[in-house]
Amino acid sequence: MEKALITTEFKLPGQKSFYKGKVRDVYNVNDRFLVMVVTDRISAFDVVLPRGIPYKGQVLNQIADRYLDATADIVPNWKIGVPDPNVTIGHFVQPFKVEMVIRGYLSGHAWREYRAGKRELSGVPLPDGLRENDPFPEPIITPTTKAEFGHDLDISREEILKQGLVSEEEYDLLEVYTRQLYERGSEMAAQRGLVLVDTKYEFGKKDGLIYLIDEIHTPDSSRFFYAEGYRERQEKGEPQRQLSKEFVREWLMENGFQGKDGQTVPEMPDAFVRQVSDRYIELYENLTGESFIREDTTHIEKRIEDRILAFLREQQ
Repeated sequence: MEKALITTEFKLPGQKSFYKGKVRDVYNVNDRFLVMVVTDRISAFDVVLPRGIPYKGQVLNQIADRYLDATADIVPNWKIGVPDPNVTIGHFVQPFKVEMVIRGYLSGHAWREYRAGKRELSGVPLPDGLRENDPFPEPIITPTTKAEFGHDLDISREEILKQGLVSEEEYDLLEVYTRQLYERGSEMAAQRGLVLVDTKYEFGKKDGLIYLIDEIHTPDSSRFFYAEGYRERQEKGEPQRQLSKEFVREWLMENGFQGKDGQTVPEMPDAFVRQVSDRYIELYENLTGESFIREDTTHIEKRIEDRILAFLREQQ
């Protein structure tokens, strides 16, 4: 099986700090650049799974690169360059401690909460009588906290302002950007025969300006349905054909894991790892309309480090 990039341990010139997220290794270079290496780690239920998924990081990074360019007219973003298929280098931006989640359909976490009887999510009321994957009357914004460890938690606009996580003026602008980005993403997905079901955006601030940061419209941050047959499946009460990592969560649940205390992560067999890798590549090709070119992974850590160093030398 192809090699998966699990972790990096670079010592970059001017490196001031290193942060290891669920999927990304992030290097702060002189408080000027953020070097984000998108690994092949995969998380579900806020737990990083033991095995990596070959090419997953390349898929995520290249999709995010495309959508950052396609939405730069809506809101400035942090990207400066992409020196390697697994790497984005951008501005050092101070992130807000909230994630802006927007949902056009009742799916995933929202459906699990709804099925449990809840009719409010992040302070947003939910109408009665909906079925799984039904559209909302209009997209709803359901923010979450940005947890460094453990689970992100649903949080209301009122609580965000009360805790001072974001000012009211900034929060109102984040909502505007979130709706505009979702509309653009939905339009682009529709051109490819897909439905952008829900997604999340992260923002930060630099020199008084709000930036879109991190990833955008990737299968890790978003859920997509195939548009063809969507209505028919809803009418029949059938599951939707989707391109996201929800099927990984479903496999974990079938094998007795939902991220709860005392549960053990099941071992993913090679066949399932290949299936997950194929699904990520399938989404890339469906979303972009282009064939996915598999980068050589034989010496992936050295390849990435060499290209980062070359990029940083050019910026001096």
